[in-house]
Amino acid sequence: MEQTIQQLGQLLLGAIPTMVLLLALYGAYQMLVAGPLEKALDERYARTDGAFEQAKQDIAAADARSQQYEQGLREARATIFKALENRRQQAIQARNAAAAEARKAAAARVQQEKAQIEQQMAAARAGLAQESERLATEIIQAVLTQGGSTRPAAGGPR
Repeated sequence: MEQTIQQLGQLLLGAIPTMVLLLALYGAYQMLVAGPLEKALDERYARTDGAFEQAKQDIAAADARSQQYEQGLREARATIFKALENRRQQAIQARNAAAAEARKAAAARVQQEKAQIEQQMAAARAGLAQESERLATEIIQAVLTQGGSTRPAAGGPR
């Protein structure tokens, strides 16, 4: 058994350089292959899945900006519609004021024309009264002057 232990000791002693060589090989593998491979895989992820994730974030940001733009557009439209409504109200008020002014001027003109017509009627009545008095006076004078000097006509009523 001593011989087996001695052979085992020599075997372990002979395996030490193999283990050192294996550790050196593992370290070289990590530096030469695994490190660059990890960098390449990280870069690949950044270009594919990372780009996909970045695109999702960009889309979400673009959606947020488009919602802000739409909200601003809605507000601008509302402002424009309010301004148009105000202008329309002002135009209606101006038109109503002009119509009221025209009605007022027309009413004043009608009153003025009525007054003028009344004056003309009064003047015409006064003229007719004078004319009727003059005609009545002429008729009375004609009847009186003819009544005293004329006799009933021969062919007249009997």
